[in-house]
Amino acid sequence: MTGEKPDVLLIGNKKPVIVGGLEPKVTLHKLIDAQDKEAFLKSAADKVRALAVAYTADKVDAAFMQRFPKLEQVSSFGVGYDHIDAKWAGAHGITVTNTPEVLNEEVADTALGLLLCTVREFPQAERHVRAGKWVEKQYPLTKATLRNRTVGMVGMGRIGKAIARRLEAFGVPVVYHSRNPQAGVAYKYYPKLVDMARDVDTLMVIVPGGPATANMINAEVLKALGPNGILINMARGSVVDEPALIQALKDRAIYSAGLDVFAKEPQVPKELMEMDHIVLFPHLGSSTEVTRAAMDQLVVDNILAWAAGKPPLTPVPETPYPPKRG
Repeated sequence: MTGEKPDVLLIGNKKPVIVGGLEPKVTLHKLIDAQDKEAFLKSAADKVRALAVAYTADKVDAAFMQRFPKLEQVSSFGVGYDHIDAKWAGAHGITVTNTPEVLNEEVADTALGLLLCTVREFPQAERHVRAGKWVEKQYPLTKATLRNRTVGMVGMGRIGKAIARRLEAFGVPVVYHSRNPQAGVAYKYYPKLVDMARDVDTLMVIVPGGPATANMINAEVLKALGPNGILINMARGSVVDEPALIQALKDRAIYSAGLDVFAKEPQVPKELMEMDHIVLFPHLGSSTEVTRAAMDQLVVDNILAWAAGKPPLTPVPETPYPPKRG
């Protein structure tokens, strides 16, 4: 890099850690401040060499990246990056980075919290107290328990392993399904998801979003899970066939569900909102100030590494370093 500050476009909210970390080192263009976004993008198109994506709802597809002929780097907030066309980026010499590792333990904690809330009906019991019903009668004994359950992990990546460690500490047996068996993982592996669903009574979903996993939890899988089955989704809303899940819950084809993510969040289907035997979280996975700040800092660190001519810290598999320009 020359002595000039490289131009970076910030997409999404002006997070203090990201803005504060980047402004001293780069020329930061903030899309959120533009009154006429189209005119703003046109004026910056020939200068921008990197994108800092602070919000995963903003789509960074091939058409958007093509607007910036000098684009070299896309540094995105979050582990999931299905909002970015990383395959196209890799084919055109653009490196995409995400923010893995720093949120593993936080998301795993949330997953266990959601599982416990769903199995033991903790939110419903809390509502019982707040409604003044305890003076009238004790909250009923919960039918479900972790004591006789086996959890089938759908995905066994970094976060999946962190969840499985916690389940082991709880004395809960773990098996798993993923595209391939994971090296160094002793849990029983199922090549077919539906076979695992048939053998367990709890599914914990923690896989990436995108076309490869779209609706993988479908009516067939839910039927295999059975009437005692509990589904916990910590992945992406797109991974679950939401209409099929709603029908399975209505029919009591499965026992319950704990959902941290939804197909069109923050919009949650009315049918799910009206069900009292399930637990709904507002995409809380990594939602603590400490962890989100660490994720924001990794967005900054990946941009600063690129600006200094150094390798990216956390490139995604589709964009290996060094990039090859087509």
